[in-house]
Amino acid sequence: MAGIVRAGPGAERVLQKLRKSIEDGNYYEAHQMYRTLYFRYMGQEKYESLLKLLYDGSLLLFQHQQHSSGADLAKLYVEVLQKAKMNVRKDIINNLADMMSKIPAAAPERQAFLMSALSWSQSENPESKKFEGHPQLHQMVANIYWRETNYHMARYHFIRSDDMQNLGSMLVEIQVDLGYPSEIDLFVTQAVLQILCIRNLSFANSLFDNYLECHPLLDNEPPFKYPLLNFTWMLLLTIQSTKISSYAILCEYYQPSLKRDPSYKDYLDRIGQIYFGLPPPRGMPNQGMFGNLIQSLIGSLDDSDSEDNTARSNLHASDLD
Repeated sequence: MAGIVRAGPGAERVLQKLRKSIEDGNYYEAHQMYRTLYFRYMGQEKYESLLKLLYDGSLLLFQHQQHSSGADLAKLYVEVLQKAKMNVRKDIINNLADMMSKIPAAAPERQAFLMSALSWSQSENPESKKFEGHPQLHQMVANIYWRETNYHMARYHFIRSDDMQNLGSMLVEIQVDLGYPSEIDLFVTQAVLQILCIRNLSFANSLFDNYLECHPLLDNEPPFKYPLLNFTWMLLLTIQSTKISSYAILCEYYQPSLKRDPSYKDYLDRIGQIYFGLPPPRGMPNQGMFGNLIQSLIGSLDDSDSEDNTARSNLHASDLD
């Protein structure tokens, strides 16, 4: 029977009672015995055995429609991970995703469970701090939400995962099923900008390519008939070149298209700081949505020109000497 592990004499007696409670349909009693074993095993630091017990027990209770009790064991599972300072492993990620998928979407326990699991995955893997959780866990969670057609939450977690292929496929699904033809470029542009801010150029390129490849109405090769697709394609090339002048010209040229989504300004500000070393924009009155961004870019270009002029002056002075 699921949920039964090897144990000492005292724990074995509890497990025997547990078997009978499950067989008799006394699920509340079974739940309380699982908790008794949880405290006993935690005290003995039998973490691996306890993880198996809680995982199997959680699924067993879910199988019998005991959702609250199953969710409680799932929560205890995460507490063991935190107490034992377990490293992120694929089998653990799979177990967490399995239990989460069994908790009803509307149940408050689901979000609490997810937040605890993400917190554990982040604390045990400091490099995933900026992603607010380990990318592997985000990927599993994103796919659960996608299957449930909860696109908002799926998108949030996909962007923090390494799975740009499924993110591209999902964005195409959303655009085709729910969007307008005129929004083909909006769906992918915002996601690419977000990934450039959170992840890196490689992931952004992967998403853009996957979206173009999956969308039935788009060609894979530029130039495109949608301005924002051309902007995104050239932005990715410009970041690779690291030329501030190209970035300034690109943002200024596509201002009319970029104004279609007010959030783009903040993303482009951040991209300028990350990839081109630009300072944070200084708020200036009557500049418009992109005025501050363009002003920062022009200022950076002026600084660059000033340095070039100084270098040339020094060179001429040395020639005269």
